[in-house]
Amino acid sequence: MCRPQISTLFHTMKFALPPSLPPRQTAHFSHAGSVGEQSRAARWSLTLGSVLVACALAACSKQDAGKTEAPKSLPQVGVVTLQKQSQQLDVSLPGRTRAFLTAEVRPQVSGIIQKRLFTEGAAVKQGQQLYQIDAASLQALESSAAAAVAKAEASQRTLAATARRNAELVKIDAISKQAYDESQAAAVQAQSDVAVAKANLETARINLKYSRIEAPIGGRIALSAVTPGALVTANQATALTTIVQLDPMYVDFTQSSTDMLTLKRELESGRFQKVEGDKIPVSIRFDDGSAYPHQGKLAFAGVIVNDTTGTLTLRAVVPNPDGLLMPGMYVQALLPTALAPDALMVPQQSITRDLTGRANVLVVKADDVLEKREVELDRAMGASWLLQSGLAAGERVVVDGFQRAKPGDKVKAVEVDLKAQAERKSKPGLPPVQSGAAASAPAATAPAK
Repeated sequence: MCRPQISTLFHTMKFALPPSLPPRQTAHFSHAGSVGEQSRAARWSLTLGSVLVACALAACSKQDAGKTEAPKSLPQVGVVTLQKQSQQLDVSLPGRTRAFLTAEVRPQVSGIIQKRLFTEGAAVKQGQQLYQIDAASLQALESSAAAAVAKAEASQRTLAATARRNAELVKIDAISKQAYDESQAAAVQAQSDVAVAKANLETARINLKYSRIEAPIGGRIALSAVTPGALVTANQATALTTIVQLDPMYVDFTQSSTDMLTLKRELESGRFQKVEGDKIPVSIRFDDGSAYPHQGKLAFAGVIVNDTTGTLTLRAVVPNPDGLLMPGMYVQALLPTALAPDALMVPQQSITRDLTGRANVLVVKADDVLEKREVELDRAMGASWLLQSGLAAGERVVVDGFQRAKPGDKVKAVEVDLKAQAERKSKPGLPPVQSGAAASAPAATAPAK
């Protein structure tokens, strides 16, 4: 309505009404005549007001008809167009680090520890002396064994000479055949006694050498379980110390037998392709989520399922030149299991779930109308989901602007570069990349004062 015109109209009507009738000068004026004249004046006023209102309304209608209503702008949403791509499928499995070589050092002879010749926790070389056992008794046994060898050799020379003489005498019948046989047997026995004495001497020397306890392998040495002055016995149950070789390292991790069977079925069906190569690469992440800088190789895959946990054990060999990995650490092993040649990856930010937990996405159809679509997801891979069903290549999925529109609305779809946004977020010093919907939205202006 045209409010100024209506106001003017009523102002006009106020002054357009006829003045009240003048009083009659005649004495024959009656009360009935006065009422009739007043009714005629009221009817005249109403008629005139109706005509003026009708004219004003007609004028307003003509004025309003000349104006056109401004078109309403479409809500803008950011979308990503799905494209088929070759995607490597990885699996993250929990595991523990194991030393490549482990040696528990135990004494092989009994005695008193005189010295400890290493620094606990330091690196030792193979053959390096670790402990010294009191060797006095062992040296005495070595000397006794050496004397026994000398005695046996002397007896062996005497009996050998007798046997040679008897061999000449028996030819001329100077001695009996029995005496000859006994001399020959004595010579052979003396020779055996020499061998036994030499063996005992070698044993005494070995025991004497064992009083010097050396490192069987090279690596890092642990704490010492004994101190100088302690009595140790040969082959005791308690180890004196432990040496571990840390470069390279083993990483043992487990995989569910159910997941293994599912992967085999998908490979047989042709949905996924087998990863080629003799040695499958294995990446390691620490317990805090940081990545280990060196990549390992899968060395062993178990063939026996644990009857308690239902898992298979796998082992990887990982280089450890910097000594970051230590035995017993909890890590995550990331290794490729298959290759999806025609994978559709859906951004995680596009997925919403209903009250039943089913996954849904908003799809911009060809006519730019939003449609809610239920999808089935396979597994999460980074910032995306591997799609199992529900979408096709070339469809546009909404990733930004969910609050601006609802299913059934017509929208303006603007392509969003998620990779550029992720790169910007990883560099705090740079301003964030706005999505297409946000970038093209008009800037708010301050109200005029």
